[in-house]
Amino acid sequence: MWESLLDFFRSTGLFQLFSEDGWKNLVMIIISLVLLYLAIFKKFEPYLLIPIGFAMLLVNLPGSEMFVVTTQMVGGQEVTSYSGLFGFLYYGVKWGIYPSLIFLGIGATTDFGPLIANPKSLLLGGAAQVGIFITFIGAILLNFTGAEAASIGIIGGADGPTSILLTSRLAPHLIGAISVAAYSYMALVPVIQPPIIKLLTTKKERSIKMEQLREVKRIEKILFPIIVSIVCILLIPSSAPLIGMLMLGNLLKESGVVKNLSDTIGNALLYIVTILLGLSIGATTGGASFLTLQTLFIIGLGLFAFSMATASGVLGGKLMCKLTHGKVNPIIGAAGVSAVPMAARVAHLEGQKEDPTNFLLMHAMGPNVAGVIGSAIAAGLLLMFFA
Repeated sequence: MWESLLDFFRSTGLFQLFSEDGWKNLVMIIISLVLLYLAIFKKFEPYLLIPIGFAMLLVNLPGSEMFVVTTQMVGGQEVTSYSGLFGFLYYGVKWGIYPSLIFLGIGATTDFGPLIANPKSLLLGGAAQVGIFITFIGAILLNFTGAEAASIGIIGGADGPTSILLTSRLAPHLIGAISVAAYSYMALVPVIQPPIIKLLTTKKERSIKMEQLREVKRIEKILFPIIVSIVCILLIPSSAPLIGMLMLGNLLKESGVVKNLSDTIGNALLYIVTILLGLSIGATTGGASFLTLQTLFIIGLGLFAFSMATASGVLGGKLMCKLTHGKVNPIIGAAGVSAVPMAARVAHLEGQKEDPTNFLLMHAMGPNVAGVIGSAIAAGLLLMFFA
């Protein structure tokens, strides 16, 4: 009887938790609880961090087999397959389905009007992407491969779906660390950006009031996604999954003839895909593969990438301020990262701290939307070079 009880205990997850590598699972369980705390009580990206955190908890409970990775040689090539509940869901990440559908939902809920009214905003969105390429060089110097460095650098775009799509194609073994870093820094936009903005701008610059944007015609809003799709995809074909879906979602919204369809995409579909994406990301954070020195480097480089993207956007705003003789508030350059609409709100609030009558939200939405497009184009470029 005692032997049977001992065999039963050895088969439990509790026994495995205290095995040689069990401490890694224990650490990941603690991290998952921290993420759940931040999501629920601090409201940091709760829609995504709750499924990520809970999936992280489940896969690190030994014996759950929620995410099983199997590698075998087929025809002289190494083939990786996935099983378990989360393993089957993960194919949506592996095949680039979830990130593209997220962009479809973003397009259906985003107003491109501020960007169309002020096309110069594209320059600020482009300036913020400099952080991606600076971090790419830094990662190369730390002995990451080109594909790995590209996947790490894209964190600077502050765009979770783009980071996931690029990493799934170039460095799938890093997807857990990069996804968690990307979404963590997206959630921390209100914490990270204000000090950088204050460091790089003066009180006088932050107090600049901008002229009201012109009203954008309906025909302009309809033509914009069509033209952007044609131009971007012809120049950078690998950007098609993200740019194409983003612009399709926006066209459905602006057409005005399929309101139920655009509402469904922007609400029900977006929420469904978000939870599937969150579960898939959390599933890749098993202690044995996640708790490495490499993960620490990625998290550090991710913070550097996001900080550099914010700084380059603000510096681009300062340059535009000088060229327009003080008509552009450089704060809006910080919104050039792709965290929509959080980065635009941060820019708006920083302006109001200096002058409560200063309303920068719509001006900041231009660079913010440009940042979404810019990060997708940057990802397409990196795919062209390293895929």
